[in-house]
Amino acid sequence: MNTLIEKTSIGGLEVVLSTRNLGKYFYDPVKFKALDNVSFDAYEGEFLTLVGKSGSGKSTLLYCLSTMDTVYEGELYIKGEKITGKKPDELAAIRNENIGFVFQFHYLLPEFTCLKNVMIPARRLGKYGYEEIEHKAYEKLKILGLQDQALKPASKLSGGQQQRVAIARALINDPAILMGDEPTGNLDSKNSAVVFDIFKEISSQYGQTIIAVTHDNDFAKASDRTIELADGRIIDQDKNDFE
Repeated sequence: MNTLIEKTSIGGLEVVLSTRNLGKYFYDPVKFKALDNVSFDAYEGEFLTLVGKSGSGKSTLLYCLSTMDTVYEGELYIKGEKITGKKPDELAAIRNENIGFVFQFHYLLPEFTCLKNVMIPARRLGKYGYEEIEHKAYEKLKILGLQDQALKPASKLSGGQQQRVAIARALINDPAILMGDEPTGNLDSKNSAVVFDIFKEISSQYGQTIIAVTHDNDFAKASDRTIELADGRIIDQDKNDFE
């Protein structure tokens, strides 16, 4: 069976992630269709946001896209490769190399320094030696304006700084896709704006695709494209200025 799809493009940019007729059911307490025939493409360097009311299916969709939820109908492709149906160890390797995660809460290890927190995914990947990983971690913290905080315990930083460390950690393996689940949901407006500017820079200057679930209308409107869901279906795709 062919596990590749042809890579299409928009303005010369490759498709990084694709869904084809994605469907998802929940069965407790009764059978309920959370995702219904969801199909879309995400492009290299695109800053894409997923919006909708609570229960619309946006977080469910993100977890299917992330490969952490594998019980769904339809097909998922990352960088042209069919991901649907792969074994758990294969999916873990794909996630670690191709996908970075930023959540509403930073989930840093408080007793670890910022530097060591950032290094964790790269050490797990096992592609580089310790010194090279340490150098990469410093570089990611530098991009996020936190190089002077590198040796501080994560617990000593402000909430906004901790979220930036979490972003650096998500970027350490240079993933093709950065996924965010309400990445500004626990931040004030000032720090939310900082995180948005970081995401915009990551997508436009470094060519990494961002897919973020958000309730923040301003955050969504300023992204390249917004996909709105309702009752598990895509009801609108605002292309903004991306094309």
